[in-house]
Amino acid sequence: MNANHTRQGRNARRRLMATLVVVASLTCAAPGAAQERIDPMAATVAQWFTMIERSFVSLADAMPAETYGFKPTNGEFKDVRAFGEQVKHVACSNFGFFNEIEKKEPPSRCDTGGPSPAKTKAELMTYLRESFEYAQRVLRTMTPANALEPAGGPYGGESTRLGITTLAVWHASDHYGQLVVYLRMNGIVPPASQSARSR
Repeated sequence: MNANHTRQGRNARRRLMATLVVVASLTCAAPGAAQERIDPMAATVAQWFTMIERSFVSLADAMPAETYGFKPTNGEFKDVRAFGEQVKHVACSNFGFFNEIEKKEPPSRCDTGGPSPAKTKAELMTYLRESFEYAQRVLRTMTPANALEPAGGPYGGESTRLGITTLAVWHASDHYGQLVVYLRMNGIVPPASQSARSR
């Protein structure tokens, strides 16, 4: 009985080792198959940036092309940007903030739309998506070692990588809130609010 018990123990250990080898080989498979590794610090900020990206892009897409020139007039809306101008401003600013983090020259005059020739809804949506994709790539390079490195320029003032990234989240969120009003004034419920109501 003792010899049988020892043999069963050895067999169980062999099965366990074989299972661990298989799991380890699957885990260490081709590097290209593995998911991109992102530092927890970048991941913490990226989750909120991704949330505003999804909300903002879906909101911009929800406005019909023929209403991209809409500008509120009833109330205190003197000198506000048209809907499409707001979208262009946010896209330009995304490039501006993250260019500053990469120590590149940011686009000029994002307050008036910047240098991009985008004008139609389709062009502006492409520009907006590209700006968020670029921002996400730069954001994912943040680590505890570089988060407090100096960064800044005309759009963020003198700050740090983490500071400019946080400003970018706030900036897109601020304009999202403004554009919610534009959408609702045109009888459109923002997509993020539609999905919240259906829960």
